Amino acid sequence: MALGDSFTEGMFDDLPDGTWRGWADLVADRLVASTPGFRYANLAIRGKLVRQIVDEQVEPAVAMAPDLVSFAGGMNDVLRPGCDVAAVTAKITHAAEELAGAAKQLVLFRVVDPTGRMRGSARLMPRINRLLTLVDELAEKHSAIVVDLFSAKVFDSPALWAEDRIHLNAEGHRRVAEATLQALGHEPRFDWTAPVPVLAPPSVASRVRSDLRWARLHLGPWIGRRLTGRSSGDGRVPKRPELLPYL
Repeated sequence: MALGDSFTEGMFDDLPDGTWRGWADLVADRLVASTPGFRYANLAIRGKLVRQIVDEQVEPAVAMAPDLVSFAGGMNDVLRPGCDVAAVTAKITHAAEELAGAAKQLVLFRVVDPTGRMRGSARLMPRINRLLTLVDELAEKHSAIVVDLFSAKVFDSPALWAEDRIHLNAEGHRRVAEATLQALGHEPRFDWTAPVPVLAPPSVASRVRSDLRWARLHLGPWIGRRLTGRSSGDGRVPKRPELLPYL
């Protein structure tokens, strides 16, 4: 069972039918082949803050008592200027305690480092470092498995990020899935930390066009949602709300 926000929902790992797959589905693809009676649920919804993830997803997950549960969240909070880090860490601590008590194994994530990809990211690092420390503390307390994405410098490559510059693309999700499977003890299929081939830098004109497109399609709508108190996840439901066979 997977809990979280857009990272776990799988945004920008596009399938031909227009839906999104993501690292959690890719992990399920591998586990179903080796686990008789395997079932999978994904409660993650894009745009959710930690408070919403805990309030809306933890109780249903606990009720289903999964063998394996992953929890990832906090970056949507960190990106907001008025982030209450103490409240965020308290919610994550509560979630870990509840999930660890209900599941046989809890999986946590050390977040992907946004430094170098986001303007003004230096101001976010104290918050991010607090989340990293919390994950380590909770992992020790609850014997949780930690997928350490923060230390993998490969995620500094733009080639692993979607055009909105916030979400991973298909290759990024593929690497997170492999990192998760290896953390779970599965045999490696490839080196998920291997550097991405460096492409020739775009021209100035190309960068300007890209920045304008990004501002129009992604930055503007994001600002609009913040100003009106809306979220990209409003009105959405989980793509796999129940533990059902994964086909």
